Formats: sequence, structure tokens, C-alpha cells
Amino acid sequence: MNVIIRQETPADFETVFKVIKTAFATEEFSDHKEHFLVQRLRNSEAFVPELSLVAVYQDVIVGHILLTKIVIKDTTSQFESLALAPVSVLPDFQGKGIGRQLIECAHSKAKQLGYSSIVLLGHEDYYPRFGYQPLHPFGIRLPFDVPKENCMAVELTENALENVRGTVAYASAFFEDTK
Repeated sequence: MNVIIRQETPADFETVFKVIKTAFATEEFSDHKEHFLVQRLRNSEAFVPELSLVAVYQDVIVGHILLTKIVIKDTTSQFESLALAPVSVLPDFQGKGIGRQLIECAHSKAKQLGYSSIVLLGHEDYYPRFGYQPLHPFGIRLPFDVPKENCMAVELTENALENVRGTVAYASAFFEDTK
């Protein structure tokens, strides 16, 4: 499917809100509030405008991806990385490679901006095809209790996480629940 991937603009916010809400409406492993999370993240220090991307098909936004800044901390050091949350594609457009295009473009842009890794909480059968590996062998953990097979990371540069250990520190926007 021929889509255009471009940076999200403020004019897209309302449409993206609806795309995310629709994309997650029937997801079993979702709190169905991802659209509110994206709103909060846009207003946080973790937001990187160049890493909020939309997929456009025939002048209609059909998908969105967001990468935001995180830090991986231990008692003596910290390492800057990114979190992928969420990637959304309208149900009628799922299974057509749009999610893949969004993820690959986001990886490329993140690398261009100097980021070397991305962490996510996601489906264990979907993300490994994009290079994501389980997080626990890296010695990195998430700050909440979730199945370890759903905690993953990808190194955008070789061995980026080789000497990184600790707990992911997300932006406070991840934990605010105003809706």
C-alpha cells in the first residue's frame, strides 16, 4: 500500500486522536486510553516533534506512531533512549504494511537524530520482526509489573545497550490518568 509517512503537525492532532482511539477500541490488552496518552506526551518534555509521524493514504491519516524520550537509570548512571508508544493504524488499514512503514521510518528518523535504542511494551509476536529483542537479557527492566515477553528493545546502533543496566524512567505523562 502506497502511503506517505510524514511528521505530524498541530493541524493533525484531532484526526490523530480519533485514529488512535479507533485503532485501540477493540484491543484486548489495552486500557483504551492511548489517545489521551499521546495528548499528554505532546505537552511533556519527553516529546520530540520529529518522532511523531503519521501515515497518509489518499490525503487521509490512517496511522500514527510516537517515540518519546526516556532514561534508563541505575544507582550510578543513566542512559537516554526512546519509548515507542503507541503505534496505531485504523482497523480497515491493518495488515497492509502501514505499521511496518511507520516503525521503520520512526527507527530511521530516531537514528538520524542521534538516538541509539528504543524500548517498548508490546505484542511479543509482532515487534521482533523489526529487530526488537526481550529486554531482560540486557539487564533493563520496566518500572511496573508486566510479562517479560512483552518488554522489548531494539538497538538502532550496534551494541547500543551492551553496557546499559537499570530501570526505565518514563515521562510523568505516562502515569497521569486524567480521562
